[in-house]
Amino acid sequence: MAHYDFDKIINRNQTDSVKYDLRNWYFKSDDLLPMWVADMDFETPDFIREAVATRARHPIYGYSFRSQSYADSIREWVERRHQWTIQNDWCVFSPGIVPAFNFAILTLTKPGDGVLIQPPVYFPFFSSVTDHHRKLLQNQLVYNQGIYEIDFDDFEKKASQASMFLLSNPHNPVGRIWNEAELRRMADICRKHGVIIVSDEIHNDLILPGSKHVVMAGLSPEIADITLTCIAPSKTFNMAGLATSSVIISNVELREKYAGFINALHLSGGNLFGAVASEAGYRRGDRWVDELMQYVQQNIYLLKNQLEELTDIRVVDSQATYMVWLDFLKTGLDDEAIKMKLIHEAKVGLSHGPTFGPGGERFQRINLAAPRKLVEEAVSRMSATFKCR
Repeated sequence: MAHYDFDKIINRNQTDSVKYDLRNWYFKSDDLLPMWVADMDFETPDFIREAVATRARHPIYGYSFRSQSYADSIREWVERRHQWTIQNDWCVFSPGIVPAFNFAILTLTKPGDGVLIQPPVYFPFFSSVTDHHRKLLQNQLVYNQGIYEIDFDDFEKKASQASMFLLSNPHNPVGRIWNEAELRRMADICRKHGVIIVSDEIHNDLILPGSKHVVMAGLSPEIADITLTCIAPSKTFNMAGLATSSVIISNVELREKYAGFINALHLSGGNLFGAVASEAGYRRGDRWVDELMQYVQQNIYLLKNQLEELTDIRVVDSQATYMVWLDFLKTGLDDEAIKMKLIHEAKVGLSHGPTFGPGGERFQRINLAAPRKLVEEAVSRMSATFKCR
């Protein structure tokens, strides 16, 4: 029997929510159902809210530090959930994962260096490279009969020109968990060419039933030695607004360079309530995450069954995350037509595929971390709008 209520609908309007209160800015419409930004429409778990409220009742919110207990909670969580053994001092603070890989690029590469990514991929990967005057190298994923694969010949060609590789694992937006063989092959190529790996594993806890996440740095000490692993409680426990994440670095030289940069910017202090919330989540969140992903899986089944029965939209099989990648190729519509029909006819706001780079054309990303009634409404609207004639 489920312990947590994911059916409860929360009014998020006028809470300074990007997903809800910036609809008009992004879609030029205030009345659509927003399923774009990657946070959840579920309550942040009660045990996290209680921990924050308890600390908030203390009348002083002064300078604070992250305790030994905070570090222990991260180490114990990744051991328990991912069978990855780390040390507390490997964890370096970051206010977020996007800042983390920007900091890594600034710290560990120089202008003109090549940085490798695998589109279609989370759009800040592109700007983190180009904004800092590094050379963008793209190993486009291959969409083969509904499954995304890696073109390893192209990967090695691009890696030979790179200083750093930004890995998305699990992959956002296509939902792939890269298996051990794929990860080892990428890592071996990076070791061969002296490429540092920054592994964005922010979705590593959001694994759908029947799948298993593989930590890149957990494969061997040699792979860990060239890898920075980015994790956070933000996606896992719906607390992105508390700006707390970790970069796990076993290599002393890389860790000292990265931590030195963070300290030089005076960012290492972090957020008092983020630390409290993070520890509460990692200590008490196992059951919540398990029930969450079972619920998301049912939302995916609902989406897939109805869309694929009534429309030419195909739901790309996903192994992780609560975002799902939708294939509009068989509709015969171009990107602009797809976007306009979604916004003005279906009145559903999704993430536009081309923003994820090459390979995103004629795809859309939908967020299914929402109460069933909202998902049913979104699916009903899209089914009616794109119904096969």
